[in-house]
Amino acid sequence: MTMQRRYRRGDTGPAVAEIRSKLVLLGLLPAGAQAVGTTAGGTDGLGGYADAVFDGSVDLAVRHFQQQRAMTVDGIVGPETYRHLDEARWRLGDRMLSYSAGHMTVGDDVATLQQRLLDMGFDCGRVDGILGPATELALREFQRNYGLGADGTCGPATFRALDRLARTVVGGQPHAMRESELLHRSGPSLAGKTVVIDPGHGGADHGVVAHGLSEAEVVWDLARRLEGRLSALGVQAYLTRGVDVEGIEGINEEERAAFANATDADLVISLHVDRNDSPRAGGVSSYYYGSGSDRYGRRSPTGEHFASLVQRELVARTGMVDGRTHGKAWTLLRRTRMPAVRIELGYLTNADDAARLAGSEFRDHAAESVVVALQRLYLPPDEDVPTGMLRLPVFT
Repeated sequence: MTMQRRYRRGDTGPAVAEIRSKLVLLGLLPAGAQAVGTTAGGTDGLGGYADAVFDGSVDLAVRHFQQQRAMTVDGIVGPETYRHLDEARWRLGDRMLSYSAGHMTVGDDVATLQQRLLDMGFDCGRVDGILGPATELALREFQRNYGLGADGTCGPATFRALDRLARTVVGGQPHAMRESELLHRSGPSLAGKTVVIDPGHGGADHGVVAHGLSEAEVVWDLARRLEGRLSALGVQAYLTRGVDVEGIEGINEEERAAFANATDADLVISLHVDRNDSPRAGGVSSYYYGSGSDRYGRRSPTGEHFASLVQRELVARTGMVDGRTHGKAWTLLRRTRMPAVRIELGYLTNADDAARLAGSEFRDHAAESVVVALQRLYLPPDEDVPTGMLRLPVFT
């Protein structure tokens, strides 16, 4: 089943019954909770009543799950939360695993496989639960080393081999070391680097609209300023979208990630502004792929480091409230093969933030902050400088 609409507290129906069933399977609702309905109606064929209710217990369970998976905690089951619910039910050995370019297998069983391969020294990239070409190559290499048919398919024989070796391997952070070494080898100069700049939303999707500003317009202008500064330093910069054209359908995060992967960029920078029901909420925050509570240790070390640098520079140079850095499993951060960072440059629903975001001087400072953070990312520790002190060439 594909989840197209968004379900929240108060909704009823077969889709809610399925959501309840998945939460029970994951141990987030008590056994039998999937059969809760408003009346003694007929079953829906999905393990619950057709009139199953999205009640307070489901809302709390969904929020707990979203927090576990480093997602936006809103208690709403839309396409992204549903995908994660579906992925979480798989355990290694539940199904055959193989790579398909057109439809990559995704799930917690893939994450377990990736972690096992990394523990044994087979480089499958980072643990993201997506069976891509790097994971297939690592799997084939493991199969060859173990004397199995190197077909790249994780079936019964491979499951048995992995199970036998599970007690002999020791966990670690090999991907973090590889990312660090790759960063070191690329050199300190920004010239020759490739960066994808993602101005969020666009087309018919305006994002947040408040105080006479739209998110899509604000981040487009910031993206162009950032592109100009990076190009002046010899960076090849690509934009995931063009200027807004009313009526044109927006580009989803999977398409933006696919575009970034096609460029083989060194880094992805996604620009957004935020909103909140409280007009007092404000400040800048930066996000990277990762979750401290995830049992697989899914994270991008370079993304985390860059997010920290960006956050500190933005706070020091713009005076914005520090909303800190956070690991998230959002689609763009997860599906890009290179490190990616999402920057929320203030809240349009906050009058003070909106006034700053409307100003050309603030936008210049924000763009400069990101470029400085990027330069600091590649500088060796002995050449780095304190936050807010690095100066780059004057842009005209």
